[in-house]
Amino acid sequence: MSTPRRQSPAPTEVPSRNSGTAHDKSASSGTARASAAVEAAVDAAVEATVELLYRAPLWLPNRHAQTIVPSLFARRPAVSFRRERWDTPDGDFIDLDWVEHDAQARSALAPGAARRVPADTAPLFVLFHGLEGSSGSHYAASLMAAARECGWHGVVPHFRSCSGPLNRMPRFYHLADSNEVDWILRRLRAAHRGPVVAAGVSLGGNVLLRWLGERREDAASVISAAAAISAPIDVHAGGRALSQGFGLVYTRSFLKTLKQKAEQKLIQFPGLFDRDAMLASRTMYEFDNVVTAPLHGFRNTDEYWSTATTRPLLPHIQVPTLVLNARNDPFLPAEALPSRHEVSAAVELDQPRHGGHAGFMTGPFPGRIDWLSRRVFGHLERHLDHG
Repeated sequence: MSTPRRQSPAPTEVPSRNSGTAHDKSASSGTARASAAVEAAVDAAVEATVELLYRAPLWLPNRHAQTIVPSLFARRPAVSFRRERWDTPDGDFIDLDWVEHDAQARSALAPGAARRVPADTAPLFVLFHGLEGSSGSHYAASLMAAARECGWHGVVPHFRSCSGPLNRMPRFYHLADSNEVDWILRRLRAAHRGPVVAAGVSLGGNVLLRWLGERREDAASVISAAAAISAPIDVHAGGRALSQGFGLVYTRSFLKTLKQKAEQKLIQFPGLFDRDAMLASRTMYEFDNVVTAPLHGFRNTDEYWSTATTRPLLPHIQVPTLVLNARNDPFLPAEALPSRHEVSAAVELDQPRHGGHAGFMTGPFPGRIDWLSRRVFGHLERHLDHG
């Protein structure tokens, strides 16, 4: 809030040969209006900044509650998708889910107005999901609903095997798969008339950061801005966190579906990897050593995780990029997070004390999950060229 100013007494007018009294009053009035407008803009900017400083609600007391409750119990906005299938250059396929805009539906942000169907030149928001995620993940619902409300196009490209049907080739997806992201983004860029922006959550954020760090200036010809949310930028540190204590609860959840897919893959390609060793794996390190690493050209988990670690690439990013990590993320210890001098000028670091892993729930029970979309879209919007 701005501090009210004490009014000064009106100056005494002194007649002169060429008195500009009317002009002076007009100039003074114009100056006052300009000053008031500047104050209002500053107040609005301060309020917006304060609003975007994340604070966890008291009823979510720790990192695990802040991670699990949003993921499993959050009230999600209703979003409809239209599915499109692309054949990949290597003979496989991926599915992309496009946000549908219903011209008859009413906007949640402006209840009296019909929701806008975006123009061909409206921004395209691309979201890369996390490990075993999809367009049905809680963060995808929130972010895609925000894209729809903004009048943007929105799409969730699924990594291979994550859209439902098992993919065709003897491979899945992984933390270092920047070539897949490159192919997807360049194809979207070539087809879309407006600006393209991208975000990634967890694994998807890590792969996006890797692409940004590898492509450097070239990435700016493809997308205008980016955001990485809860990305495990030090994969070794994240792997250790998930291999002990409560971290094993998350690991068991991931391994349940990963092992099911792995068994289906062995039906497609008998002998592709050691089934008994795969089923015996109890940590991500063990599973990756048997399945993920060898299927994607890595000698072992150590080489895979070292290659997938994106923290060393952050100084090379040239596209305006928000890197958002809660310091209490159970998937990545705070000590693994970078400081300002370890990243490029294009990278904006946001490391709130709380938020969990891709959680960031706010408000009284049962809570809201729209803080993340406001934070991400606020960043992306600032870097769009609306021509």
